[in-house]
Amino acid sequence: MAETKREIERKYESDESGLPDLTGVAGVAAVVDKGVAELDATYYDTADERLAKDAITLRRRTGGSDAGWHLKFPVAPDVRDEIQAPLSDTLPREIAALVRSRVRDSELLPVVRLRSARDVRELTDGDGRLIAEVSVDAVRAERLTGDGGDAQWTEIEVELADGVDPAVLDKVEKRLRKAGVRPSASPSKLARALAETAPGKRTKKPAKGKKAEKPEKTGKSAKAEEKASGSDGVAAPAPPVTAGDHVLAYLREQRDAIVGLDPAVRRDTYDSVHRMRVATRRMRSAFRSYGKLLDRGVTDPIGEELKWLAGELGVDRDQEVLTERLTDALGALPRTLLVGPVRTRLRTWSHARRGGSRRRLIAVLDGRRYLALLGTLDALLAGPPLLKPAAGDPGKVISRAVRKDFDKLAALVEQALELPPGHERDTALHDARKKAKRARYAAEAAVPALGDPASSLVKSMKSVQSLLGDHQDSVMTREALRELSRQAHPAGESTFTYGVLYGREERRAADVERELPDLWKPIREGVPL
Repeated sequence: MAETKREIERKYESDESGLPDLTGVAGVAAVVDKGVAELDATYYDTADERLAKDAITLRRRTGGSDAGWHLKFPVAPDVRDEIQAPLSDTLPREIAALVRSRVRDSELLPVVRLRSARDVRELTDGDGRLIAEVSVDAVRAERLTGDGGDAQWTEIEVELADGVDPAVLDKVEKRLRKAGVRPSASPSKLARALAETAPGKRTKKPAKGKKAEKPEKTGKSAKAEEKASGSDGVAAPAPPVTAGDHVLAYLREQRDAIVGLDPAVRRDTYDSVHRMRVATRRMRSAFRSYGKLLDRGVTDPIGEELKWLAGELGVDRDQEVLTERLTDALGALPRTLLVGPVRTRLRTWSHARRGGSRRRLIAVLDGRRYLALLGTLDALLAGPPLLKPAAGDPGKVISRAVRKDFDKLAALVEQALELPPGHERDTALHDARKKAKRARYAAEAAVPALGDPASSLVKSMKSVQSLLGDHQDSVMTREALRELSRQAHPAGESTFTYGVLYGREERRAADVERELPDLWKPIREGVPL
């Protein structure tokens, strides 16, 4: 069974002088020598190094205290999530699944072997508790693919212990810098190994007693190169110029979000399903909003596949929302209004529905249809079906598209407000909510081109969407309460509490309908585009 660990660490350049004295670091009472461990790790990737391009590392390592398979995802600067699985000859299926959205049908190959002599020190506080582990790693790298070479270097790694304030890393770094130690230019051992063992960059071993030669400097500083190419070394896309450029940049963000969130959805990380679903909706919405820029004959079929994926994701998400809303509603009721095993009934109902939807969602992510969709999105962005208006001025072309979406929303809101309370109004308000999302997403895509007016519209659309979302949640909650009541009654349980909650939800919906005109009027009169 794989386990997940949050890894917070920093890497530094080193030479034969080794590790400076760290006993003067604030809060460090002792530096404990834990000896030297011999580590042997083989890193896997596709032939075109897709994992490395996304700063993801996958390795099989022997030696040390955590031998096994390790998969690392970047979270933030100096922070990665490491998923660990027991040592085996073949890649565990649960680890393979987490890289499937990037690997697709390509084969994972051994690309680099790193053998390290790790000299470990533990920093402990006055009570003997571990604060951080500091190691000096003498690394030998060997390229296993192509006509690559080998390399060797020494680095210092400082890893924070679990539950310790990250400010400790700043204190250790201050001491290291004072001793002349500088942060590593590479974000990981693998990144350095790939760079230094690439074909044509075979590194000579330093002569005994001599330091390894530093990489040749170019006219650009390291910071400038990083800014130009991105933190993973991949060339950053050119800044958008035309209307089409802006729309494609937005679509690319959504594709990257779908692919990037796949592992989090599989691991059931909080809010990951919702965020992935939103990315599919944003992309589909952009196809429609900017249909004058992109050939609908190409994008409409892709939009249908995105709608399918959003629907599959929504089964789990909708159940989460309903369960949270009903749980909160029960918590707000006086004990005198809780009649019968209502909480138990809710838990049973929720677990049964979510258990099935969870299995179904994983099957979707493992299916051919989903992988085909990812491939189609890649192909679309590689060769976008741009129409003539896509070459136009963003200020004019994009603003027209955004205004068109807003006008459609305005018509729906005003139509809904004219209807009497009931099913027809509920349906009309739900349609308006969907149009509010579309107008919001269109405005989001327009922000880089239009600036403050688009940002202001995004904010207004969020307010409308939120209010109409509360209304729709009330509609869905009432349907769930009817279902719970139908299950409870044959079992001889009281349905009184479900009726109380139903009445409260009706009042909440009515409150939204009264608030909507006051929210909508200033937005309608002051639309910035």
